[in-house]
Amino acid sequence: MVSLTSKPSIPTTTGSKPLLKTTMSGTIRKAQDADLDDDLEVPNPKRARVSFNPKVEEKVLEEYVAKGRSLESIRVEVKRAIEAHGKGDSEKYDSIKEVFAQTEGDEREDACSNDEAKTYLLALTGYASLLNKDCNGLVKAILKCDWMGREEGFVKAYAQFLGNLVSAQGASADLNTVRVSSGRLPGCPDVSRDVLSSRVHFALRYLLRLVPSASATLSPILSTKFPFSDESKRVHVTFINNLVRLLEYAPELKSDVFALITDRLVKIDVQMQVDLDDVDDEVAGAIVQGLAMNPSDHEEEDDDDADDSDDSDAESINSDNESGDQVKRAKEIQESVEKMDAILDRLFAIYDPYFTDPNSIEAANMFETLLGHFANIILPTYRSRHTQFLLFHFAQKSEHLIDQFAGTCVQLAFQPGRPAVLRQSSAAYLASFVARGAHVEPQVVRTVFELIGSNLDYIRTENELTCRGPDLKKYGTFYAMTQALLYIFCFRWRDLIDSSEVFDDEDPTAFIGQDLVWTTGIKETLSRAIYSKLNPLKICSPPIVSEFAKIAHHLRFMYVYPLLETNKRIRLSQFSSAVGNGALRDSGNGASNDSWHQLDAYFPFDPYQLPVSKKWIEDDYVQWQGIPGLNKDESDDDSSGDEEEDGDENAPEDDDTATDEEAED
Repeated sequence: MVSLTSKPSIPTTTGSKPLLKTTMSGTIRKAQDADLDDDLEVPNPKRARVSFNPKVEEKVLEEYVAKGRSLESIRVEVKRAIEAHGKGDSEKYDSIKEVFAQTEGDEREDACSNDEAKTYLLALTGYASLLNKDCNGLVKAILKCDWMGREEGFVKAYAQFLGNLVSAQGASADLNTVRVSSGRLPGCPDVSRDVLSSRVHFALRYLLRLVPSASATLSPILSTKFPFSDESKRVHVTFINNLVRLLEYAPELKSDVFALITDRLVKIDVQMQVDLDDVDDEVAGAIVQGLAMNPSDHEEEDDDDADDSDDSDAESINSDNESGDQVKRAKEIQESVEKMDAILDRLFAIYDPYFTDPNSIEAANMFETLLGHFANIILPTYRSRHTQFLLFHFAQKSEHLIDQFAGTCVQLAFQPGRPAVLRQSSAAYLASFVARGAHVEPQVVRTVFELIGSNLDYIRTENELTCRGPDLKKYGTFYAMTQALLYIFCFRWRDLIDSSEVFDDEDPTAFIGQDLVWTTGIKETLSRAIYSKLNPLKICSPPIVSEFAKIAHHLRFMYVYPLLETNKRIRLSQFSSAVGNGALRDSGNGASNDSWHQLDAYFPFDPYQLPVSKKWIEDDYVQWQGIPGLNKDESDDDSSGDEEEDGDENAPEDDDTATDEEAED
């Protein structure tokens, strides 16, 4: 555990943890111990019990006696065909393979062909150990056959074959070709989505009970089967629900499954943000408005209606002034935002039960999992916009979880040897969490401020003597941490005052004009950093610097306007070690080239506006609040007479959210 008071090393951050395990110990069990005679789980609460027991083969045998073919005779045929194939005679082998090849959507299929395929499958189950690499063609034909849409007896026979195959071949068994069908098969009644899902889980449960080590094979398959990012919201949510259901009987896959979901969610998150940035502001605004007006429409959808809803969604973004391509593009982006919203809403609901008692071992273990996802998946991904709010919400379930998350960010930000961009990003996460977390206590704010300040002093003393001037490439971590302190100060300045007695609930402006007593070291630390040769106010994001200057002056904390005037005459290009430095910076096209040498105003917990999942973090979030008397002073000084105080509009950063609902400075 990492906290603000004790900071041991974090194993998950010393190296990138593999997303999916490659090995897992296990043993092979007897088929009769694996409960193949369990019911197939069907949603109907009054479903009939259909048993599969050792006598099932006898039932098939009786059926085929009347047709002149017994199961025993087919077993003999199968064994001879496999042996002959190994000697170069593949005629019978190819005939058996054709039985299963015909099941791939042949319109001529009937009950007879279904029974034939099932009987051959039962016969092959007994000879799974003979199906070596020379028989890969037959094995693939079986695995690719449409098994999910058939009658229940075939499904159970298929599950038994998979179990025997994995028992015989171990990790070399390639289950990646197992077919997932639509449930519509000629000669068979249509099967509902719920029944199809239950059949998959039945087969997997049987397989894992028989061969526990099969989870090592299953884990990478889940990764390859995960929906592509451009697939629909319904497909993604359904797949995630099935992954969670899988964990009920395969808990050893929990770490892999949650890491997989987080990894794919971050990719969707980043692409959605890139797409929003690429469209015109008017189009983005129309998308936001459409989502905000009808958030409940997207919370739940019946499977049968999900596809139809896509057409109605377009209405909210349609415009007479937009071309067909623009409308299509806007519709795609809206669907992406809705998908992100639905997935996050589902994940919040999935994780929530683990934190019913935030002091429990269950909560501690799950939070460690979330911290691992943060360090290995979320943090290294620049432009992740929403996924990190899982940490933001669940960290605030208790004081010790707040301390643990803040401590992790501190260690990641200060850890020597880490890439500069990751240290800068860690500082941004730390500042954003402390500033925006409604349940972050004042003592935590002061502790974080002190820790960052101490590190700033260390970096400054190590570099000031040789410093030629402000240089983002050389001193990126110093600037990122200074910007973090400026941001925290703008949001949580009240918690940095030594005594709260200066505030009067009845008169919020009572403190104006007083010389406030600040926590020891706060003013001195910032002053040393700001007026050092490293000159952070020239490198830090201009909107944040501007807001800090106004607030600090208004509170009589510090007066930095003369320095800002001096900085206007400094050109950063003369000090920069490199133009393409890879650090977190503003890549916008401004009037001055200095913007390419300045930090980006990136704070990961900027306002969250996804309409459905937003409900999870509303009580955890600190909105920007105007400072009493500040606008009046600005009007008197003619410094910024047109600024407004509504919402987060005066927030010290450019709140470039996924929905762009909050106004920019």
